[in-house]
Amino acid sequence: MSTTTTTKMSPRTQSRAALPPSNHKPAPYSGPTRDEIMAVRKEYLNPGIFAFYKDPVCIVEGHMQYLWDETGRQYLDAFAGIVTVSVGHCHPKITQRIQEQAAKLVHTTTIYLHPTIGQFAKAVADHMPKGSNLKVSYFTNAGSEANELATMMARMHTGRGEMLSLRNAYHGGSQSTIGLTAVGTWKFPLPVVNNVKHVAPGYCYRCPFGLTYPSCDVKCARSAEDTIKYETSGEIACFIGEPIQGVGGVVTPPPEYFKIVYDIVRKYGGLCIADEVQTGWGRTGEHFWGFQNWGVTPDLVTMAKGIGNGAPLGACTTRPEIAQTMTRKIHFNTFGGNPVSMAQGLATLEIIDEEKIQQRAKEVGGYLKNKLLELQQKHSLIGEVRGLGLMLGVELVKDRQTKEPASTECAEVFEQAKNRSLLLGKGGLFGNVLRIKPPMCITKADVDFMVDCIDECIDVAAPGK
Repeated sequence: MSTTTTTKMSPRTQSRAALPPSNHKPAPYSGPTRDEIMAVRKEYLNPGIFAFYKDPVCIVEGHMQYLWDETGRQYLDAFAGIVTVSVGHCHPKITQRIQEQAAKLVHTTTIYLHPTIGQFAKAVADHMPKGSNLKVSYFTNAGSEANELATMMARMHTGRGEMLSLRNAYHGGSQSTIGLTAVGTWKFPLPVVNNVKHVAPGYCYRCPFGLTYPSCDVKCARSAEDTIKYETSGEIACFIGEPIQGVGGVVTPPPEYFKIVYDIVRKYGGLCIADEVQTGWGRTGEHFWGFQNWGVTPDLVTMAKGIGNGAPLGACTTRPEIAQTMTRKIHFNTFGGNPVSMAQGLATLEIIDEEKIQQRAKEVGGYLKNKLLELQQKHSLIGEVRGLGLMLGVELVKDRQTKEPASTECAEVFEQAKNRSLLLGKGGLFGNVLRIKPPMCITKADVDFMVDCIDECIDVAAPGK
């Protein structure tokens, strides 16, 4: 395989939006070419492992909110490795802590004692709401594992099997978490492995009942009781929900939604699980955890992605009496809680506090949302801007009255932005929502570039709209 820098250049479009310069100078790249990488991937990787973009980007270096491809071209990362990089790519303090830990001990399982796992667990507990008694954690490698663990504990604690999840939800890619997921494009046609019923989400823009908030009396939330009465035995184990739906298109519920649902679930003896894989760690700005925006306290909290700023790391935190169920049998996770991931997680949490990352998400996220709302006034293609902090979504529609999804136009905006050095996400059942969830070290100058770029891309993708 070649080690020269000869490669096919990704297309670059001249843009009126100027990418803010970075003081980081990427190292010269001397690895295989982009085309060689693609050829090896095509032959040896499972074809289910997909790549973004018609002309995939080859990323070889990152620093804070910026990424570089093999040609040395700089990008603004507005998707954070799918909402995973919380405080910045290769944050120097985290890199130092990883190097220090890796030089001492890379792996030992939880059957032996190691200091960092306990220190990190205590730090997580210290960031839970006061009085919640959410203090006992089990560390995993990803959000799918954390969600499986949470639902298993809920079932064992209640002695019940039936569960509730939300339509439009995403909770993981394992066989059982696919059962919790309710976005058809992410579900394989497999036999049902979980006894799950899906209830209406708080998706006001596309209300499943055709109503308008607040005159609707939040029927979406209240309908959960009918689902329990008619579609379950009436004895449910748990309800799991994302405080803001991520993959589903940054769906942000009415403020009363979760309190109503939690009250109904608890009325029927179930536990409440908050899937904080995308919303946690200060990303929503006003609060550290997404569920706090809605004035509720869950019985179990699952987390991943931003917990480790890129490390394969997840966790489930709950109350001691619920965690006690795990002692009934032997349960073990080979890599969960390993020293390197624990060091990275603890360092990430310390930086979130030291650098006031949550406050930055609130301030810069508010600035970004206002700029996007201004853009909505200019472009009829934008049906809704929603979200909190630095977890925002822009839903694109062909017509604001019919709300027909502008899936093709969204895909074109997505591609055009990449060609202008802006990496976005997209989601929703129809693939018509731009998902904007950057590393939380982003600046207002980055926001100005991002919004100007999206403005220009809409002009190209949908002239006159």
